[in-house]
Amino acid sequence: MTEKLQKVLARAGFASRREIETWIAKGRITVNGKVAVVGARVTDDDKIVVDGKKLAPQKKIREERRVLLYNKPENEVSTRSDPEGRKTVFDSLPPLKHGRWVSIGRLDLNTSGLLLFTTDGELANLLMHPSSQIEREYAVRVLGDVTPAMVQEMHKGVFIDGNLCRFADIQHYGGEGVNQWYHVVLMEGRNREVRKLWESQGLKVSRLKRVRYGPLFIPSTVSKGRFRELGKPEIEKLLKLVS
Repeated sequence: MTEKLQKVLARAGFASRREIETWIAKGRITVNGKVAVVGARVTDDDKIVVDGKKLAPQKKIREERRVLLYNKPENEVSTRSDPEGRKTVFDSLPPLKHGRWVSIGRLDLNTSGLLLFTTDGELANLLMHPSSQIEREYAVRVLGDVTPAMVQEMHKGVFIDGNLCRFADIQHYGGEGVNQWYHVVLMEGRNREVRKLWESQGLKVSRLKRVRYGPLFIPSTVSKGRFRELGKPEIEKLLKLVS
């Protein structure tokens, strides 16, 4: 059985398929000692090297697919490294012998809560793709008076940065005074979409936490800055979302 080289490297978490194609064109990848070409197909037995780093055996990567559920604190960046030297979400993850951790989406600096990581880059790409229509649920503390008309408008949809953005569900969760808690559900994960939707109604989001991604809720047993590795049944649930 053969697979496209860019698919194999995407699954290993190196980059997206499109980005890997540019790496191939630049001669950064070799297969069995020879510079790879765009469109090349490989087997489990082929020796793949990227920028001098040998790729772990494909069978091993598939069999050892891992997924972590991480409770992101505020003030951690979701990038692999930060030019300002701030702590990143990757700093708290366990080291890997093969491959690397790939984040399934991102959370803003000031957003906390559930963030998933996997060793399977292809799975990450599938779970993030808009066509997957996976629900993301957030707990939001809103500053200001929320009217039924505002809620209806955010249900219906608001054009933001040229995109129609809307909440699939909005539920009031109580609060005191001008600070009120809501739970909202999105089907996509555009940049700062939750905040922008509330701001479109003249309201300010003072706290934001993701509490669910698809079938996975953040457990009370996982404190901020900690992670839990998912078992096979939980990983199977994720695979079914994109199969």
